[in-house]
Amino acid sequence: MNMNFKRKLPIPMETKEMYPVTREMEETVERRLTELKAIFSGNSDKMALIIGPCSADNEDSVIDYITRLIPVQEKVKDKILIVPRIYTNKPRTTGDGYKGLVHQPNPAGDPDLFKGIIATRELHMRAVQQHRLTASAIECPVGMKNPTSGDLSVMMNAILAAQHQHDFIYRGWEGRSYGNPYAHAILRGYIDNTGVTHPNYHYESLVHLAELFLKWQVQNPAVIVDCNHANSGKNPFEQPRILKEVLHSCRYNPELRKLVKGFMVESYIEDGNQPIGGGVYGKSITDACLGWEKSERLILDMADAL
Repeated sequence: MNMNFKRKLPIPMETKEMYPVTREMEETVERRLTELKAIFSGNSDKMALIIGPCSADNEDSVIDYITRLIPVQEKVKDKILIVPRIYTNKPRTTGDGYKGLVHQPNPAGDPDLFKGIIATRELHMRAVQQHRLTASAIECPVGMKNPTSGDLSVMMNAILAAQHQHDFIYRGWEGRSYGNPYAHAILRGYIDNTGVTHPNYHYESLVHLAELFLKWQVQNPAVIVDCNHANSGKNPFEQPRILKEVLHSCRYNPELRKLVKGFMVESYIEDGNQPIGGGVYGKSITDACLGWEKSERLILDMADAL
């Protein structure tokens, strides 16, 4: 192969043995999964809100951010289930440059995947809160984003693939998945062939998606609306407006309320973004994010609207 094999990395089981989770952590994860499944199956009328930094680049500031979410979650727990966004393997769209915590635990340093694996494991343990075939073997809701081209058939194929059983090779084993009935759509907008961004969260887009789900006979039809990326033209300050518009569409059409299960919001401690090494604590080094004060207001306004 056209590559230099640098060193053998630990397999996931070895990493888990090095950094085992507690029984309390396991119970917390199981409880949250049960709540999420209830939302995506329609057994709960709560909405999910996946919110957090574009890229989880610094353990201390990410944990600081999540800690701020806790009292807000308590205020809105009857209407919203907050899921911290902890994206630890965030590549740039071109694949060049910073690739996330797994590759570069120190964004200003050289790649070190061993340290990155350990840093990621430790971060997720502190927070406790792939491929579309293996998604069919995962026991939690898995979202499939529409591609940047905007072709929804690609996303629909991914959802159906994840919802069905598959035989495949997985870490040296021949296995069969049971299918994931909670695989769902994520609408993130798209970019045309001239480089112009277009949203796909408007009323007409949601109605069209509902029709596709019916035509393709998808189990538990569900969508999460990504309020940033091409939907906002990468302007994070548009996210509250986008969220409110979608909620208005849901109030107007009860069928859309059944379809829309929540939102994804890119949010951090400070507004905007900065270059790697910029030195501002809690400010994104990838896509620009909504700062904490605006994010807290977004969550409370969302709860009031539900």
